[in-house]
Amino acid sequence: MPSSAVFHAVNCRRSYSRVTSFAPTREELLPLVAAAARVADHGALRPWRLLELRGAARERLGAAFVAASACVGDDALKLAGKPLRAPLLLAVIVSRRVSVKVADWEQDAVAAGVAHLLTLLLEDADWGAMWRTGPLVRSAAVRELHGLGDGEELLGWLYVGGVPADCKPGVRLSIDPEEFLGAL
Repeated sequence: MPSSAVFHAVNCRRSYSRVTSFAPTREELLPLVAAAARVADHGALRPWRLLELRGAARERLGAAFVAASACVGDDALKLAGKPLRAPLLLAVIVSRRVSVKVADWEQDAVAAGVAHLLTLLLEDADWGAMWRTGPLVRSAAVRELHGLGDGEELLGWLYVGGVPADCKPGVRLSIDPEEFLGAL
C-alpha cells in the first residue's frame, strides 16, 4: 500500500459542506491555482478559467438563482442564501478552444481536473472546500452574471472557507476496486 503524502491526500479527500467565515486571500490562492494548472492538458490549451465571488458578488449570484427559478417567498429567500454558505466561491469555467486534436469533452475534463486538484490543494493549505453544482448552473441569468462567452460553460463553484474546529471526520464508503478495475 502506498504511503506517500499524495496517496494520503487523495485517500483522505473530503468535501466540507460547512465552513467558517474565513477564506484564503487572492494572494494565497494564486500559487494554488498555478499548481492546479499542472493537470494533464492535451495540447496545453488551458481550456479553463476561475472567477472569485466574494461579498456582494455572492448576493448577486443568489439573485441570479432566484431570477432563473420559479421560486417566490420563503423558497426564494432560501435559494438566494445558498451562495452565502461560504465566504469565497470559485466559479469553475470550461473555456473551450477551437482544436482539431482536442475534443470538447477532453477540454471539459481538463477544467474538471483543475477544480479537483484545487480542492486537494486547498485542503492541504488547511481550507475546506466543496464543489457545488445544481440545476441553475447553466441558466441564462447565472451565465450572464459570470460573463460567459461563446464556447464557455460553468461547471459549478468551489465553496471555500475555514474548517470548523468541531468538524467531524469525513465518511466515505470504501469500494471494492475489483468491481471497478477491469482488464481486456
